[in-house]
Amino acid sequence: MPTRKIPTPAAATPVPPPAGSQVPPDTSQPDQAVGSVMSTMSGPSTSRMTADGAATLPTPAQQALGTKVAGTETLAEAMPHNPLKAAEHGLANGHAPEAGQPVAPQDPQDTASTITEDTPSDKLGQGPARAGYNPNNEPLQRVRVDSGGRALTTNQGVPVADNQNSLKAGLRGPTALEDFILREKLTHFDHERIPERVVHARGSAAHGYFECTEALTEFTKAVPFSAVGKRTPVFTRFSTVAGERGSADTVRDVRGFAVKFYTEQGNWDLVGNNMPVFFIQDAMKFPDLVHAVKPEPHHAMPQASSAHDTFWDFVSLMPESAHMLLWVMSDRAIPRSYRTMQGFGVHTFRLINDAGEAVFVKFHWSPVAGTHSLVWDEAVKISGADPDFHRRDLWESIEAGAFPTYELGVQIFSEVQADGFSFDVLDATKIVPEELVPIRIVGRMVLNRNPDNFFAETEQVAFCTAHVIPGIDFTNDPLLQGRIHSYIDTQLTRLGGPNFHEIPINAPVAQVHNNQRDGMHRQAIHRGRVSYEPNSLAGGCPFQAGRMGFVSFPEPVIEDKVRGKPEKFADHYSQARLFWRSQTPVEQNHIVAAFRFELTRVQTEAVRERVISVLANVDPVLAEGVATGLGIAVPPAQPRALDVIPESEVKASPALSLMSRPGDGSPAGRRVALLVAPGADGASLRAAHDALVTAGAVPRYVGVRLGRVEASNGETLHAEVSLEAAPAALWDAVVLPDGTDALRRLALVGQAVEFIKDQYRHCKPILALGDATALFEAAGVPPALPDGGADPGLFLAASKAGDAALRADPEAVTAFITALGAHRSFARELDPPLV
Repeated sequence: MPTRKIPTPAAATPVPPPAGSQVPPDTSQPDQAVGSVMSTMSGPSTSRMTADGAATLPTPAQQALGTKVAGTETLAEAMPHNPLKAAEHGLANGHAPEAGQPVAPQDPQDTASTITEDTPSDKLGQGPARAGYNPNNEPLQRVRVDSGGRALTTNQGVPVADNQNSLKAGLRGPTALEDFILREKLTHFDHERIPERVVHARGSAAHGYFECTEALTEFTKAVPFSAVGKRTPVFTRFSTVAGERGSADTVRDVRGFAVKFYTEQGNWDLVGNNMPVFFIQDAMKFPDLVHAVKPEPHHAMPQASSAHDTFWDFVSLMPESAHMLLWVMSDRAIPRSYRTMQGFGVHTFRLINDAGEAVFVKFHWSPVAGTHSLVWDEAVKISGADPDFHRRDLWESIEAGAFPTYELGVQIFSEVQADGFSFDVLDATKIVPEELVPIRIVGRMVLNRNPDNFFAETEQVAFCTAHVIPGIDFTNDPLLQGRIHSYIDTQLTRLGGPNFHEIPINAPVAQVHNNQRDGMHRQAIHRGRVSYEPNSLAGGCPFQAGRMGFVSFPEPVIEDKVRGKPEKFADHYSQARLFWRSQTPVEQNHIVAAFRFELTRVQTEAVRERVISVLANVDPVLAEGVATGLGIAVPPAQPRALDVIPESEVKASPALSLMSRPGDGSPAGRRVALLVAPGADGASLRAAHDALVTAGAVPRYVGVRLGRVEASNGETLHAEVSLEAAPAALWDAVVLPDGTDALRRLALVGQAVEFIKDQYRHCKPILALGDATALFEAAGVPPALPDGGADPGLFLAASKAGDAALRADPEAVTAFITALGAHRSFARELDPPLV
């Protein structure tokens, strides 16, 4: 078919504008840029002929497009070459990179994606994008949803008329495939779950703030430490490590303690644990460790426990685990609550100041409420009675206004100091004893808001040790180096791709501007045509920040590239011995009992013996105690990597004992059961109840069943919870009632007797009002210690005649409340228990 030729219109003479009108730009001789855009393949012709042969002027859209192209040309001309290229090379750039040199457009349209960006609608908004602004980094309020007063809709916003029935062909007929509402609902439900974390799967979290109490500008330019009183928003997640998402809270395990700081310089994640050391020294062994501690692959048992062969087989062949094993077998592994456990950054990090000078730092979180733990028998029973014990405690404490508070301490020391230590600070199985480098308190964290939605926030939050800000930097700790990669890598699978940082809980409050594009679940809609750097078409934006950005510490490295460990890493036992020596006798007994329990579950005798051969290098008393509990002799000590174990600089460090941090002694938040039964003396119970409330404790009336209980004086008490729903392990103390009828009834109830036994066995304070000591005999509780001395955890409040408010002996109640703040009375503890 012949090609049809389209005639070119003759040159037109411009038509003068009407008098008084605005004179448009002269387009009779358009420049190259304007002319090129006027001739588009899809837009209207540049010149349109009127009936008398005159050409019309360009439309407003064409004028705007021409102006945009001309502006883009101006931007490109303003950058004839890359101004930073010459400075990229050499050490000077490595120490102080230059900032980019952006060129501001003459008009915002010059860098727009489209000249129609200011076209308004309910979906688009009422104007163009704010210059240099990313709305994804606004507060979470922008994504909170409330459905009050709203009708049910589909995900596309279509109102749902009937949410009770699927669409069927007749009332008893088959369901129609066209029921898009049913299919959308089921499809979303089928895909609601995402892969859980490989470790730290079970967690709880809260919002709060970090407040600086000592500026550290001498050491770091990190903004959270820039001024006294400065507050930084945080989101903190606590977790167990080994268990799956549905496991129990009170298992023996390491606890995660991860804090996300939302700073003006970006997000900083301090991803730590409630123990300052770890099992391994190099990230190469992390998959092996986790595979060993997870349920055994042939039968998927045990869940959330390390009491099995594969774990102990692995760690007994990895003697560098000895130090961590003592921590995990200590009471640190079964904290009373997230509010009463420490947190540690584990690794040695660097602080960098404005001058580029560096020091080493270790981070410590300490609860203001003190460090308190469960006893093992109690932890086991709580797992059955309330598997969500820690999660519930955190949530309810915040809801009640008893905000968990932690002090942040730092150990700051120089590289020269570190070189003089008997241990290597790059070894994650070592601590820096406080006697060598004291802890200085530099701030406090207050958790004051629960999440709106567990999945959207607690489950989707993504922590990573690689998330640091200017002023915080890494060291060469080989475990830390591997974590820098591993955390981000696992989020790619868990959260569906590389854009997990755009999930609201992960988005920083600092503005995000870069040239990363696309990927699954992208939320940001970037304007403009540029997604690379350097560029001139967007005025060089976004440009590199130069020395105002993150600059890695220029550590000199002149060594062979090898696989191996430093010689100091071969010391596997000196700090394990230090930890053991630093524990109180009560804590040492608990460590021995924990090893005994765990190894009793191990089926392979050779593995048990190998573990004891490791402990023999730590302390003979420890090894003998565990071996005796297993009915075997202590085997020869395992060969050591070093012939001579270096002695730690300090013989014992009291700070390593949980008992060294009792907290402020306040009973605030402690749960106290007041047992009630018909015939109880209501006046003395109410007096004790009121005193506990005044002290900040959480008293509750506990009965055989829920409901009203008639007291001896005719008043009504209300049993708020039952003995079967809230057994003794869930309470921090108990108050036993006065009243002959009540005592007779309670003595005949097995759950009440067992309640008293467990409170005694778990060394908790017990207050007996009036004649309530009669219940001691029913429960087999001795009124004195085994050696005949007074039990410091038993309080007897004799009934007094007269004013009803005084019938609960005020002195005894006060002493009981003081003991409640001290947590436990271990003087009565025996192994095996007497009661």
